[in-house]
Amino acid sequence: MAAKRPKGSGSTFKRDLRQEVLAVLAHFSTQPVNHKQIAAALHVTDAGVRKLILEILNAEVTSGRAREVERGRFQLVQVNGGETKLGYIEINRYGKGYVKVEGEERDIEIAKGETGFALYGDLVEVSWNPRAKRPRGKIVRVVERLRKHYVGVIEINKQSAFLIPGDRRLHVDFYIPKEELHGAQNGDKVVVELSKWDRPDSSPFGKVVRVLGRPGEHEVEIHAIIAEYGLPYEFPAEVEAFADRIDPGFTSEEIKQRRDFREVLTFTIDPYDAKDFDDALSFRRIGEDRVEVGVHIADVSFYMQPGTVLEQEAFRRATSVYLVDRTIPMLPERLSNELCSLRPKEDKMCFSAVFELNSKGEMLSEWFGRTMIHSDRRFTYEEAQQVIETGQGDHAEAILALNALAGQLRQRRFAEGSIDFNTDEVKFRLDEKGKPLGVFVKTMKDSNKLIEDFMLLANKRVANFVGNPDSGQPRTFIYRIHDRPDPEKLNRLRNFLKNLGYKLPRPTDTDSHNVIKELLKRAEGQPEEHAIREMAIRSMAKAEYSTDNIGHYGLAFDFYSHFTSPIRRYPDVMVHRLLAQYLAGGASANAGEYELKCRHSSLMEKRAAEAERASIKYKQVEYMLMHRGQVFQGVISGLASWGFYVEIVENKCEGLVAINTLRDDLYEFDSDRYIIRGVRRKKEFRMGDEVMVKVESGDLQQRTLNFELMSDQA
Repeated sequence: MAAKRPKGSGSTFKRDLRQEVLAVLAHFSTQPVNHKQIAAALHVTDAGVRKLILEILNAEVTSGRAREVERGRFQLVQVNGGETKLGYIEINRYGKGYVKVEGEERDIEIAKGETGFALYGDLVEVSWNPRAKRPRGKIVRVVERLRKHYVGVIEINKQSAFLIPGDRRLHVDFYIPKEELHGAQNGDKVVVELSKWDRPDSSPFGKVVRVLGRPGEHEVEIHAIIAEYGLPYEFPAEVEAFADRIDPGFTSEEIKQRRDFREVLTFTIDPYDAKDFDDALSFRRIGEDRVEVGVHIADVSFYMQPGTVLEQEAFRRATSVYLVDRTIPMLPERLSNELCSLRPKEDKMCFSAVFELNSKGEMLSEWFGRTMIHSDRRFTYEEAQQVIETGQGDHAEAILALNALAGQLRQRRFAEGSIDFNTDEVKFRLDEKGKPLGVFVKTMKDSNKLIEDFMLLANKRVANFVGNPDSGQPRTFIYRIHDRPDPEKLNRLRNFLKNLGYKLPRPTDTDSHNVIKELLKRAEGQPEEHAIREMAIRSMAKAEYSTDNIGHYGLAFDFYSHFTSPIRRYPDVMVHRLLAQYLAGGASANAGEYELKCRHSSLMEKRAAEAERASIKYKQVEYMLMHRGQVFQGVISGLASWGFYVEIVENKCEGLVAINTLRDDLYEFDSDRYIIRGVRRKKEFRMGDEVMVKVESGDLQQRTLNFELMSDQA
């Protein structure tokens, strides 16, 4: 049975389902349908989701988008003067908007003044003429808000009070009536709820629902990010209580149903500050040139049963979020740090992928199923790296053998077209109050790659086992897909590279992997390497979850899934459930319901990534403001009409050198050549150029830095 919907009208699951419902209504535009017919069209069998479909239909009737032709039967209301579709709107600081509509090649442009009551990221209905050369539209209505709450600083004067949003993508300020300040003082950072919006050309009305405190304080800013991205900071009491009541489940009957690995050498390798361990490796020699490697993953699905409050909350969150100073987990601590954490010297239940390999890393056999394990040792990455470098230490033979096998797997993967897009990770040293004492860049070493390669192997082979047509009837599954680069973005990349002296051949269906891979190989070790890598990444599509497998372009895998992190990713839990169902001979699951869950998971993953980047950016700005006036070496990481961005080499902090601060000449941005060029002296600034900059100023509210180019370079 599929999971019941989570509580809360702001759920992205509900937003996805709303679009699906409206699409069905549009398909049956001349024929009224009931909620059961819509559920059947969407292949929905879950009673909770069916009920939600009926709620959506009634809400659409209230809003005027649909009408109830007869009791329980609905039909879309036709809009005169053009077509309407649903999409997500982006609005710049000047009030001009663009609506992204699925299935349309181009975004629909919305002129300033035609965005109606929409705010950035809202799901909107847009009316436009698709036959026009340049599609321009008008917002008919807001279907659903991206956010329920908005964060910013309160400005109070004698007559009025306004919220100045911290998110620069919000193009309006909020008017706050004095009686709705609820204790907020001038200059406080607060959370505001939109209460009404009478006219599009006026400010929306809001009310303060939470006073965070004074801007610039660590806890205030972190909680501002949590509120800004709508992150669920605490678990509901009923979810915590449910988790606390869960029985460990180590019955003799359950153990008999599992393959027992408790006598096989097993260990975990994780970051030094990790609290949950959801993957472990086992190793044993079973022949002269034959070893068995087990990839053992915490069996979260055993404890998290469909339909429970625990399941609903995990689905709602969909992912753990890692801010600079804290984790907002997907699961309560009872599961993430206790029952499901593969802690050393404890028996644990796992879902495992077990491989027999030879010394060349070639697959001899594979097995998937539920297991019992007992971790012998917890390694940090640093400890495992020391064993790899010295050949000495606990379980050295196993670690060295696994490292050699990982190298073979990696070499083969790259030979088959996998692209190495690994980027450095920014980390902070914080004091007890959250103040950044230092910023450092964490690079991937062999111990990190060892774990990554075996996790990739497990993810790939599980997906291949279920999805490969040779395995029998097609079965619904959760794939991690990555589409080919967008042709328009590739053209921009090609033009950018031309100015750096690189020629990018036009990729074909058969060699597109190699084109990008060879480009990165040529740029390796060059001053412009970072700029080229960043631009190549920007040209790529974003990986997401789907039941429709198109393969993973970046990894060059025909079949790929996420099986290895169910403590922190809901899609991995779905993968475990489906795999167990198919191993037991069960029928294919309902694709429609799982596709909706995939979309929700992809959206929540994107939101988590944005929140994580925001917390990193905030700490970077705070750290660099402690070094105001100091000079740093940097690399130009981006260009625009207003200036160029510089990334500091030693800590990856990025700031803007405004074009109007370049005093030696009048500079202009050439978008075709992607350079900034002086009109008289013809000096040029390009991506990848090394420059020296001084920290001039910063804005913690906007999380931005301003640099000054040192005069001897201008």
